[in-house]
Amino acid sequence: MSAIPHSLKVEHDELHEELARATREPGAVGEAARAVAKVLHAHFVKEEQFAMPPLGALAAAARDDTVPGREEVIAQAKRVADELPRMLAEHREIVAALTHLESTAREADKPEHARFAEKLRLHAQTEEEVLYPAAILVGRVLAASRATKKPPARKKRPAPRKRPAPPVRQPDRNRKAPRQPPRR
Repeated sequence: MSAIPHSLKVEHDELHEELARATREPGAVGEAARAVAKVLHAHFVKEEQFAMPPLGALAAAARDDTVPGREEVIAQAKRVADELPRMLAEHREIVAALTHLESTAREADKPEHARFAEKLRLHAQTEEEVLYPAAILVGRVLAASRATKKPPARKKRPAPRKRPAPPVRQPDRNRKAPRQPPRR
């Protein structure tokens, strides 16, 4: 199984914490933040279940290294591709709630919550433009390499080296033949 890249997990955790702080605000800001939390929670759970784990295999796949849990990564990436239209629709709902939170926070002079809303909107855009497509591509690359990889070739023993035959000596025509002793 591939783990969610640490940097993405930290970012998600920070976004959760900031949203939790905003939901504790009294009045309209807290109400708007709670509306964001309502549409965001299930979406974050899906992302952490199947959209972000394939990204943990990205570096290994790029190096053509062995990817632990390869089949699971391929299945998760396929699920991202299958659920992409629904996830993008959820993003539209989340962005609408964030737009309301941002305007409410500005009216209430709570700039930290307005900045949070903008930050989370940019995060959603990064997911749509980079992370989801990368997760899908990781699965496709792993599936394609699985289909085209040949089983490892057996190592053949090298053929024994043949020694070259000794050169055939040709008689030297310029050389005199050795004298034979006279016959008796």
